[in-house]
Amino acid sequence: QLVYPHDFRLTEKEKTSICYLSFPDSYSGGLGDTQFSFRLRQSGGQRTTHYEDGGEYNREAPLMLQREAAHYFGYVYFRQVKDSSMKRGYFQKSLVLVSRLPYVNLFQSLLQLIAPEYFDKLEPCLEAVCNEIDQWPPPVPGQTLNLPVMGVVIQVRIPSRVDKPGSSPVKQFNQENLLPAPMVLPSIHELDLFRCFQPVLIHVQMLWELMLLGEPIVVMAPSPTVSSEMVLALTSCLAPLRYCCDYRPYFTIHDSEFKEYTTRTQAPPNIVVGVTNPFFIKTLQHWPHILRVGELRMSGDLPKQVKVKKLAKLKTLDTKPGIYTSYKTFLHKDKTLIKRLLKGIQRKRPSEVQSALLRRHLLELTQSFIIPLEHYIASLMPLQRAITPWKNPPQIRPFRQEDFMKTLEHAGPQLTCVLKGDWLGLYRRFFKSPNFDGWYRQRHKEMTQKLEALHLEAICEANIVAWMKDKSEVEIVDLVLKLREKLVRARCQHLPVKEETLQRVGLYIETIIGSLPEDLQAVLHHH
Repeated sequence: QLVYPHDFRLTEKEKTSICYLSFPDSYSGGLGDTQFSFRLRQSGGQRTTHYEDGGEYNREAPLMLQREAAHYFGYVYFRQVKDSSMKRGYFQKSLVLVSRLPYVNLFQSLLQLIAPEYFDKLEPCLEAVCNEIDQWPPPVPGQTLNLPVMGVVIQVRIPSRVDKPGSSPVKQFNQENLLPAPMVLPSIHELDLFRCFQPVLIHVQMLWELMLLGEPIVVMAPSPTVSSEMVLALTSCLAPLRYCCDYRPYFTIHDSEFKEYTTRTQAPPNIVVGVTNPFFIKTLQHWPHILRVGELRMSGDLPKQVKVKKLAKLKTLDTKPGIYTSYKTFLHKDKTLIKRLLKGIQRKRPSEVQSALLRRHLLELTQSFIIPLEHYIASLMPLQRAITPWKNPPQIRPFRQEDFMKTLEHAGPQLTCVLKGDWLGLYRRFFKSPNFDGWYRQRHKEMTQKLEALHLEAICEANIVAWMKDKSEVEIVDLVLKLREKLVRARCQHLPVKEETLQRVGLYIETIIGSLPEDLQAVLHHH
């Protein structure tokens, strides 16, 4: 019905997809308000967007909070109430916030403030809200922002890549005597993991392995809320490792990718997809892992835990909750986590305390797995003394899986993790997954940039005048062009180099050009 701001460009395909994703796609008897999220593939080519920070945000934000280039997130507030004046006897409407940022808590909290007002006062309300949001500062990693909207100030900290993993966000911000007292969000994106994983707490480790390996998973849920929360909880459980596969917190039969996912002529894609329409039980039953969950109810005791069942047991009509898979875990089950959580339930610990326990457990598991890989890849970096000013920097040595496997005997996960099991088998499978590929590319890129930076430092330390003594004009001009190219690259890619180093290289270039005959100087300056 309405897009705000009016000048926001969406393709027709995107509009249609957003419409379908903004409503529950199977009969939901529930009246009242519900909130859920979706993720949508952008269609129709790259569009330049108005924030041009030169990619600064993405360099400083944690990998999992980067701005997406090819996807939008949709945050939905859906209202369904009886209304006799409507043709269907119901008022059904959704207000959707579309963003490239995965700030699920911030945007859902924002919708809780805006949507009820909007359903009441309609367009003027959105116009006022958009004017306020326009004044918000851009998200800068590491900063705490105060965001005024509708007479409330939302206070939130934007996480940064240099935060220590697992450190809890600062509880008490400086209040600066803000009146009214701000609405403080403890996290911009972290879900209540304990609540999301309620029915599968005893299988958290199996789910962690499936996510680590980028396996295709279907989450079948009774509502878009449960479906989107479960999918987002799953994709977050590898932190600080980035989940590099595709994921759809909520997916409907009207989706343009429906055919692609339901075809049986090829293996299911590496994706976690959340669905609510029972029709999917039939169309996705060839997928290797299906997690069927019921409504999430928070109660005082450990909720009923689903069982792992054979895929053949998947009934089309009445599928009982369960994890339908033939997957055998590589690692043995860890009983201590469940014991701790049970103790928390008996002592009536708040959900956020239980979530913190769960998150810490998953973080330690991921770190035990990733630290040996980090150690090995760091050993592939050339020695600093091999970096000399007048030669191209040496190459990073190739990653050899077998060499890595040999390091595990004395420096494997067993140093930091009590879990027994087939760690080698888990690494071998991981090497075939998009998550390994994504991790390796990211590290390789960072190391290459570090080498470039070290090379520039070496050039700065060098005695350039001595080097020029016995060189021909051709060699000197060649050096000028190479140094210039390096300087441009260092600035464009924001290499980790001190500003003074860059300025010194700039001065070097000027000095060298100054020593050449005038006709050459003119040509080089013109360049």
